[in-house]
Amino acid sequence: MDRTTIDLWVGLFVALGFAALLGLAMKVGNLTANKIGATYSVTAAFGNIGSLKLNAPVKSAGVVVGRVDKIEFQSANYEAIVTINIDKRYDFPADTFANIYTAGLLGEQYVGLEAGGDEVVLKNGGKIAKTQDAIVLEKMISQFLFSKASETDTKTTAPSAKDAATGVELKAGKSTELGDAPF
Repeated sequence: MDRTTIDLWVGLFVALGFAALLGLAMKVGNLTANKIGATYSVTAAFGNIGSLKLNAPVKSAGVVVGRVDKIEFQSANYEAIVTINIDKRYDFPADTFANIYTAGLLGEQYVGLEAGGDEVVLKNGGKIAKTQDAIVLEKMISQFLFSKASETDTKTTAPSAKDAATGVELKAGKSTELGDAPF
């Protein structure tokens, strides 16, 4: 093979590699999965959205029913207002719960909708009143470690007791009759 043919094949291989990386990046960034038709918008207020991003999926029963359209910070009450576009094919009751979940242990975050039982359905411009914040892994770990640290600080030695057979008063690790000898 001559040099130009080899250069052509290498160039083609590199171009296909870049195209594959671009496709993978678009798939990971949720930029290719927009099979949602006409939508209606609703808002939900959260105290903590974690790492929820624009265009994140909105799921109900594991099915993508919408996308996150806008995220704003409301300084009046320090909440994040999330605007959600839901496919018009899906009607949700007015008492629907909106939760922020994580796909896997360290995966992307999405909004999960759990339908209530109200007869009235959400309309365009409506608000989801019942929400649950994102669970932040770092916060959970620090709370766990803090509770374990305070647990060890509050442990005390065992209260004294009397041996039922001998009537000798026992303390944690020592016998009062024998002085400092361990039992």
